[in-house]
Amino acid sequence: MSVAVARQMLWRMLGAASPMDAHQVDSAAMMSRGTSVDAQEGIASFLEKRPAQFPDQVSTGMPEFYPWWTEEFRPVDRG
Repeated sequence: MSVAVARQMLWRMLGAASPMDAHQVDSAAMMSRGTSVDAQEGIASFLEKRPAQFPDQVSTGMPEFYPWWTEEFRPVDRG
């Protein structure tokens, strides 16, 4: 999940109007992922010295702020 969110942030924030826009999305992502079930599982598996079994899936568990962008489709004038 974290890798999927990070990749979206990298690609979608390249054209951000301001660094503050990227900072706001990054802060929301860190808060969301840091309080997730995956984070709890990572800590528990480390302390218990066992392989982690991360329950979140990209197909069903993207953070509540996702997607943060709005799609703008402009047809290409081929005339």
